[in-house]
Amino acid sequence: MDRRTGETSAGANGAAEVPVPDLDAFAQNMSRLVEEYGKVTAAYLKPIERGEAKGGQADEASEMVKTLGRVAEKWVSDPRKIIEAQASLTGDFLTLWSTMLKRAGGEEAKPVIEPDKRDARFADPDWSAHPMFDFVKQAYLIGTRWAESMVDRAEDLDPHTREKARFYVKQIASALSPSNFVATNPELLRETLQQNGENLVRGMKMLAEDIEAGRGELKIRQSDPGAFQIGVNIASTPGKVVWRNDIMELIQYAPATETVLKRPLLIVPPWINKFYILDLNAEKSFIRWCVAQGLTVFCISWVNPDERHAGKDFESYMREGVFAALEAIERATGETKVSAIGYCVGGTLLGVTLAYMAAVGDKRIESATFFTTQVDFAQAGELSVFVDEEQIRAVEEQMTKSGYLDGARMAGAFNMLRPNDLIWSYAVNNYLKGKAPTPFDLLYWNSDSTRMPAANHSFYLRNCYLENKLSKGEMVVGGQRLDLKKVAIPIYNLATREDHIAPARSVFTGSQCFGGPVDYIVAGSGHIAGVVNPPGKVKYQYWTGGPARGTYEDWIAAAQEHPGSWWPHWFSWVEAQAPKRVKARVPGAGKLPALADAPGTYVLKKA
Repeated sequence: MDRRTGETSAGANGAAEVPVPDLDAFAQNMSRLVEEYGKVTAAYLKPIERGEAKGGQADEASEMVKTLGRVAEKWVSDPRKIIEAQASLTGDFLTLWSTMLKRAGGEEAKPVIEPDKRDARFADPDWSAHPMFDFVKQAYLIGTRWAESMVDRAEDLDPHTREKARFYVKQIASALSPSNFVATNPELLRETLQQNGENLVRGMKMLAEDIEAGRGELKIRQSDPGAFQIGVNIASTPGKVVWRNDIMELIQYAPATETVLKRPLLIVPPWINKFYILDLNAEKSFIRWCVAQGLTVFCISWVNPDERHAGKDFESYMREGVFAALEAIERATGETKVSAIGYCVGGTLLGVTLAYMAAVGDKRIESATFFTTQVDFAQAGELSVFVDEEQIRAVEEQMTKSGYLDGARMAGAFNMLRPNDLIWSYAVNNYLKGKAPTPFDLLYWNSDSTRMPAANHSFYLRNCYLENKLSKGEMVVGGQRLDLKKVAIPIYNLATREDHIAPARSVFTGSQCFGGPVDYIVAGSGHIAGVVNPPGKVKYQYWTGGPARGTYEDWIAAAQEHPGSWWPHWFSWVEAQAPKRVKARVPGAGKLPALADAPGTYVLKKA
């Protein structure tokens, strides 16, 4: 066969045919690959040579080694159990070898282990059709299952260490998957031979660009960064910035109806990410939809902090964020009463603010909605693996040097919760297949990370995740001891069923902390997709069942399932509380002049 023709050789056992590469072109591309690798090295070394390298990786690696070392100690203390564990692993591999021999002899052989049907890593037919790749896949799955069982079966291991160990095993297993390497991934091998290695050259070029963009650290692109422009085709709902201070801009959105509900709506988004998760494209924008229903919407856009904001703590965000917004809304509309929404940590801040307001008799917020928010952290999500005294001290030491936590650290933590989907699938697609990721507004937002002020982040980690003071009535803010039971206003508390960050069970427990009526609602999907679920898509469902009483399991078993978006259900709840309407308000037409067009200037600053 002519090696220049691109013809393929027949595969075995139903496996795909193997492309025959052009060896001259392949050799040339390997030479180009070495050149591109040199650029990768230069991009990595440049910040080190300039003394600008970021710290923290050594602390993280040390924590992983210590955690897995504690698991190993539990097994080493009982040699008999080590022998049993080794025998179990050896037995599985002998069974696998036996099935492979049967298959080689032409017999039918049931797999020893199969991947989850939702695991996209092994979707290519050759993972099952080709004996070699099938063996590699099953061997990997057996080893992964065994490593996970070693953590689960380790005796006398405290729950936090066990959760951390599970987390680190998941990271290691995800990184070592045979799907991540050209030689052990049939799809990658075919593409590399078919393209004469050109895919690897393109991938190495993108790798250098992404390390350059991360200033010495790999910042994996998850979407086409050139496909979106903030204020043009994302975060484009019309409005004006009507107030600005050191930590936030307040956006008032332009009306889309002749009349609006008299009571304005204030949205308090998380500062861990930028606010426009609630204002993606026109079809997905929660803010645009709210405006279309006749709500006067105000939304906080938090500053992307730097060293000047190091001392801004939770009280600062309450006073200069929520309280400043309430004062600005009164000046803009004449209204002293508002409804408020808090999302994720923005919801935690709103909960803290409501407890403070209850303590001092401030009644400006008449109803509150929480999106995937925790106020009780006893059953916190997977992010709790990053929180213990040693890890918090390490983070605080890093923040002391800069005054903030780098946005890439938090973004990396979120991605590590789903490493196969949010890290390795893109690493394979970008750097091994050499394909640029497709435009996706949600993932563009996900990569648009923000920093966190040192004082704020330290307070949050210690008072919420580590010590759970808010739900215990022990948190002190502004000289007031906070008691959520004194919060008697109506609350709409939205959880999402597959949330890894604010689990539905944790939000259910938090609902019981308040002293007033709480409508607990569960939406389908997870932390983001369950919230950004517009009525036009009819993608996910939601469940209603009244107050959060008893156990979460009993509540969800008895709850009524509804198809489609929860957004109309929420609006009916808001409208029923204060149905009076007034003439639509134009941003900048009142006592507060417009300072800039929405989405403002703070949102444009990159981390």
